[in-house]
Amino acid sequence: MKTYRILFIAVISMLTLAIVLSACAAPAAPAAPAPAAPAEAPAEEGGMMTEVGEGEGEVNIVAWAGYIERGETDPAFDWVTDFEAETGCKVNVKVAATSDEMVALMNEGGFDVVTASGDASLRLISGGTVQEINTDLIPSWGAVDPRLQSAEWHTVDGKHYGVPYQWGSNVLMYNTEAFGGEAPESWNVVYEEMTLADGQSNKGRVQAFDGPIYIADAALYLKAHNPELGIEDPYALTRDQFNAALDLLRQQRELVGRYWHDAFIQMDDFTNEGVVASSSWPFQVNLLQAGGAPIGSVIPSEGATGWADTSMVHSEAPHPNCAYKWLEHSINPKLQGDLAAWFGSVPAVLVACEGNELLGDGGCDTNGLGNFDKIAFWKTPVANCGGSEECVPYHEWVTNYIAVIGGR
Repeated sequence: MKTYRILFIAVISMLTLAIVLSACAAPAAPAAPAPAAPAEAPAEEGGMMTEVGEGEGEVNIVAWAGYIERGETDPAFDWVTDFEAETGCKVNVKVAATSDEMVALMNEGGFDVVTASGDASLRLISGGTVQEINTDLIPSWGAVDPRLQSAEWHTVDGKHYGVPYQWGSNVLMYNTEAFGGEAPESWNVVYEEMTLADGQSNKGRVQAFDGPIYIADAALYLKAHNPELGIEDPYALTRDQFNAALDLLRQQRELVGRYWHDAFIQMDDFTNEGVVASSSWPFQVNLLQAGGAPIGSVIPSEGATGWADTSMVHSEAPHPNCAYKWLEHSINPKLQGDLAAWFGSVPAVLVACEGNELLGDGGCDTNGLGNFDKIAFWKTPVANCGGSEECVPYHEWVTNYIAVIGGR
């Protein structure tokens, strides 16, 4: 871990400059590739590929920021160049800031692969946007962490719709000076107004995630503090449980200075705007710590939500052969370890936790390998949640969370 932290120190100033420049004059987002008719793919049965042929020359990927690196930010982090040289498939990346954006982009068409989190993957499957994966065509499939191979966010009726990529938790990131050097033990520091160790109120100095799935964070908190609600699964909420979570989020609204979805803007807010506590990703924590900021992170007593991301192939992928070649490349141990070091995540291939120069032998433990059972992984809320009472479906999470952010 020390190695990659030293590398981060060299790039943090460049990242900070990028934040400032983007705030001054944000360029237009790269256009999505024009929808194209799928290339003539090898024989398929029921939409699933049966063999991988010659690559089509490129592959278009929708990904989270930092997930597909080619050494442009730091030459030590590059898992694209070798792939392009070996396969002849040029990698084109469209960065998405939220799961909803990922779903929208995939629905537009023209993309081959998406690194989808659990709050997007089931929507993509139910909408027919992604295809079943033939794991026999992924030679390294057996190396994937068995806990992820048939995870419910990408496996339906025994069919796999993706290849696990990375996972991690939504940690509580905090300013160590504001908290007097003591790690907060509860998420209450972002839900309830209080005076912190620095003598100031937390009001206006906390953030919340700008995404409907954040309702699950509130439900997880209530599961611990209001057991009479009977919450078991923070993604399967009855009407009463859902309304209780909304009430907590309305209370939080009075404290929140910004709802974040851009990792770099959040880092700037912690560095320059006085923000002291928020849900976040290890990615931001690592970069801020590498730059010398007084930042810590913790999974509080209530546990945490988290993400397990899956590489999924569009049902009408223009470049299906290159897509499958990328799926295999995405789980090689070198890439998995380097990405975990860069993003602060945990590899989907556990052998990557050993012998990786950038990650270090203790890197996976630092990134939360032992927290798997403490995490409520993102998944798409559905009405038919298996109980005697219907649950609130995702589209209501969307409309209600927009209302909360708007102060309603």
